[in-house]
Amino acid sequence: MTPASPIPPSTRAATLDRTGLLATASAFVIWGLLPVFLKQLTAVPVLQVTAHRMVWGFVVALLWLALRHELPLVRRALADPQIRWRLCASATLISVNWLTYVWGIANNRVVETSLGYFINPLVNVMLGVLVLSERLNRAQWSAVALAAAGVSYLTWSVGHPPWLALLLAFSFGLYGLVRKTVGVESLVGFGAETLLLLPLGLGYLVWCELNGVGSFGQRGGTIDALLILGGPLTAVPLVLFAIGARRIPYSTVGLLQYIGPTIQLLLAILVYHEPFERAKVTGFAIIWAGLAIYAIDSLWRSRRIAARM
Repeated sequence: MTPASPIPPSTRAATLDRTGLLATASAFVIWGLLPVFLKQLTAVPVLQVTAHRMVWGFVVALLWLALRHELPLVRRALADPQIRWRLCASATLISVNWLTYVWGIANNRVVETSLGYFINPLVNVMLGVLVLSERLNRAQWSAVALAAAGVSYLTWSVGHPPWLALLLAFSFGLYGLVRKTVGVESLVGFGAETLLLLPLGLGYLVWCELNGVGSFGQRGGTIDALLILGGPLTAVPLVLFAIGARRIPYSTVGLLQYIGPTIQLLLAILVYHEPFERAKVTGFAIIWAGLAIYAIDSLWRSRRIAARM
């Protein structure tokens, strides 16, 4: 038997692209379907759901890092005072984001949670200008202006700003900004963050159990299983996203990120029958126009850069 011929470079690259595309898309699909999971936990207080997410997320990260022999990297990251403080900041921001998101789903505001993740990319652009002194081209300024106009219209039509969406967008945007400056690999950073959050999450859950208000072990095996499942559903999409982001162009990642909020919006309207009246349609449409400009500009610039290489 003759040895198998090596895979041609072009074929190998295509395989890696397909793998990266599938991993990234899968991450956003999981994030998009997360309301279906959280709707099963509405009987559990929001703080307890979030605390369980912290604890079981840490357990999953611990096992994953142990399998990859990367636990020393977590210790090394937390041993550096500068990195440790930045990871404390990112852990605080992601816990605020989780708590806000779980509260929104529990209170039947999935439409507004989807809005938060629709405007998040443009919040990232704005933070880049304000914090990192990045410069925007005309198309990017137009996209940001349209997003601001859409949020302003929603504020005027409803009578108050979409605070839930803005809190989700800015907490996740600031989280990404902090993590950008840390320089720690995604899974290692997640493990360090959940380790920092573990005393708070575990301590709160123990307090709940001691005071007879805990849900774990009290509401049946299904609820217990779902609370534990929150760990993998927190860690796995993050790992898939990290795998995909290394294999495909970042502009493609930018386009795929709209899968999550699109699925959430469809669930809100078609499954949970949340109101989506004309004012919201108009406001979303203005924001979507900005996102379309942003996405087209990102794709165009990416292709120009690729053509020069």
